[in-house]
Amino acid sequence: MRAVALLGILTINVTGFWGPAMATFSPHLPRAEPGGDLWFLIAFVLFEGKMRALFTLLFGASLLLFVDAADRRGHWGPGIQARRLIWLAVFGYAHYLLFWWGDILFPYALCGLGALLLCRLPAMPLLIGGLALFVVSHGLDAIGVIQGICAEQAVLAGHGLAADRTDEASMMVRIADSIAEDRHILAASFGAALRLRLETAPWRPFQTMASIFTETMPLMLIGMALHRTGLWRGAWSRRTLWQIAGWGIGLGGSITMGLAWWIDAHGFPPRAMFGVIENLTALPHLAMALGYAAALMLAWPHLATTAAGRTMAATGRTAFTNYLGTTMLMTALFSGWGLGLGTWTGRGWVPLFIPLGWAAMLAWPGWWLARHRQGPFEAVWRRLTWLGVAPSKS
Repeated sequence: MRAVALLGILTINVTGFWGPAMATFSPHLPRAEPGGDLWFLIAFVLFEGKMRALFTLLFGASLLLFVDAADRRGHWGPGIQARRLIWLAVFGYAHYLLFWWGDILFPYALCGLGALLLCRLPAMPLLIGGLALFVVSHGLDAIGVIQGICAEQAVLAGHGLAADRTDEASMMVRIADSIAEDRHILAASFGAALRLRLETAPWRPFQTMASIFTETMPLMLIGMALHRTGLWRGAWSRRTLWQIAGWGIGLGGSITMGLAWWIDAHGFPPRAMFGVIENLTALPHLAMALGYAAALMLAWPHLATTAAGRTMAATGRTAFTNYLGTTMLMTALFSGWGLGLGTWTGRGWVPLFIPLGWAAMLAWPGWWLARHRQGPFEAVWRRLTWLGVAPSKS
């Protein structure tokens, strides 16, 4: 399941590797190109936000799995997990500085530390707290988002208020500045790109954490609650899983396709795109992520003993290395310090790089795990986590 989420995340991240951050919000940023609209809509409906939500649910479950394992070894599980998350934050910040603006390890680590404070709670309080934070925060934000979209539509129609016209023009200037800054870094040498990130946006990972906190934190809590109920261990009935898969994918997909139709029909207006991507699709993302999770739980008994199932399981076990390794591969292809494909490859060609990334993630883990207990970065992370911890006396 973690492998599916990781493969799906690449389908969205590849656009961020190719171009500026704004390109991930709209196929018309930095400019419209042949083939860009169609792929954006396909990815928007099937992958955008859903795979990240699935991965976050699993991350929450993994927090409890590690705490329980450390407890069984006679250690204070939450304390060891906190050490593990602090090292993850270090990895994440290095990932950002050295390679890519879109790092999620740093914000995941900080949100994980918050979720860890609640790790001893039973399933129901975790589920209620996670859902309440998720629904209330996105519901309140949706009010302002819808107002902003209405104001933008009035401006684009030529009869908006003067203040709204000024605000729209100011937003377009900020978008242009962001695109120019990202393109400068994208075209730079490795050392120059590192220096530019340090000089222009050293706090960006903290800003990312602040912007995604109301999504990431509650999803981790929900994932912890689902772990407590036994979902990830196969304890739920097949009938329940079929119902969740049908309703989650059906309802979430219907809402997402409706939003996809609207943004396409209106030419991907920028303010609306920010609101749709960051807020209005939050509940459909969660519904579809739960639907995907249920569908994968139904499929796994049939896949577990197949070559494809073993390959996916190995890829999931090496998710940390695959995440970092994919960044290294894609930035080497698109960045100025590598092949520089991002400076001349059109947006319509970007999806062709996805199978390459998938192949890279799937090809090596089985061979590696036949010879080693963990992936390379997983092993380093584990050693750092337990560094200096006295052996258990139990």
